[in-house]
Amino acid sequence: MFHRIAILGVGLIGASFARAARKQGLCRHISGYGRNAENLRRARAMGIIDSFEADPAAACDAADLVLLSAPVGSFTGLAGKIAPALKKGAVVTDAGSVKGGLVEQLEDLMPPGAHFIGAHPIAGSDRSGIDASHAELFKGALCIITPTSRSDRTSLDAVIALWEGIGCRVDRMDPFRHDRVFAAVSHMPHIVAFSLVNALHNLDEGFIEYAGQGFRDTTRIAASSPEIWRDISISNRDNLVEMMRAVRKEFDIIMRHLEAGDASALEEAFRRAQQLRQELG
Repeated sequence: MFHRIAILGVGLIGASFARAARKQGLCRHISGYGRNAENLRRARAMGIIDSFEADPAAACDAADLVLLSAPVGSFTGLAGKIAPALKKGAVVTDAGSVKGGLVEQLEDLMPPGAHFIGAHPIAGSDRSGIDASHAELFKGALCIITPTSRSDRTSLDAVIALWEGIGCRVDRMDPFRHDRVFAAVSHMPHIVAFSLVNALHNLDEGFIEYAGQGFRDTTRIAASSPEIWRDISISNRDNLVEMMRAVRKEFDIIMRHLEAGDASALEEAFRRAQQLRQELG
């Protein structure tokens, strides 16, 4: 599909994307850019990328497709740096979990003849880095594409075909609805997991020694990259605060049942959640 792909951010997602694209024969050359030169050297030695550059614009020279897979807080800065190097017909996409106004900003930064199409593959791991990457990460995963009224149709079709080509199921969603949905189903659970681990530590540092599988399962995502989740949380903070208020309301309801010793009301609250969770599968 593409002669040359540039990946800006060769971590878990970027490296897995490169492995998958190479495995499926979707490109001939993959260039990389990142802040850690040693990581890039290892990625090249491992055959994940073919070349790398210390400058993002140089990595995007002659690229048919550019993937932004660094923390989302860096996207606009990177887009501004690479814009002069983008050739006519170049397509820029991303793997970030925040869209909304960020999509509009990235569209504005594209030079004439180059186009941005937002994407969010729902795939990942609580591990990070190229050592955790693999070509099957996206197989069967849902990828949300977030076109706008300004989206170039040819570029949109190419991005959809690309993500489908590496194994994703593709759905489309308005960028602003995307951010509200994923504040609820992804960003908020991470905040809860981070908060639960910190709260346990603050109560008593020794408590965590007795944590069983339930606690480990509930807080597994708290092992995720703090840098990545810092950027996601700040970028989607309005929706996230709304979701935090909704969760706090449920906490307050359960706390009132506990304070009143109302076992029946408590069981009913738990049962409602149980039934809703069972419907999820």
